[in-house]
Amino acid sequence: MNTAIPELPPILAFPMNFIPTILNSTILVSILNKLLINELQEGELDFLRKKILLIKIQDAGLEFRLTMVGDRLIACNDRPPNISIEGKLYDFLLLTTRREDPDTLFFNRRLCLTGSTELGLYLKNFLDSLEPEEYLGSFLKRLEQMMLLFEKVGTSRKFV
Repeated sequence: MNTAIPELPPILAFPMNFIPTILNSTILVSILNKLLINELQEGELDFLRKKILLIKIQDAGLEFRLTMVGDRLIACNDRPPNISIEGKLYDFLLLTTRREDPDTLFFNRRLCLTGSTELGLYLKNFLDSLEPEEYLGSFLKRLEQMMLLFEKVGTSRKFV
């Protein structure tokens, strides 16, 4: 059975194309620095030190560029990435909510890693070690509700 993968309707993605990458990245690193404070202090993200990670959400037209300096993630400019992870918003939500494990998403090429193989392995292992309940708490229930809505709206062609 071949089911359609939900996509962000273009009408919702269009305004996101006008947000500069550095602004997106700054917002994301602010959130991640709070959520991952223990991991950052324990050196679990040291593999990103002086390396650029590009996160690209294809159907939303969003890009995030970040690196690690000291014990914090920071937004960075448009320097070429050493590693990138790309996929659709729905697949990143699957990863975040743990409805799919990282290995399945990467193996099925729903999320794609490109760049340094060593960095890719570190990143995949780090993502695999995260427990969303620990980081997201009650927000996880909201994400699950958003996933249900996304599944209804994202597979509909009424918005195209």
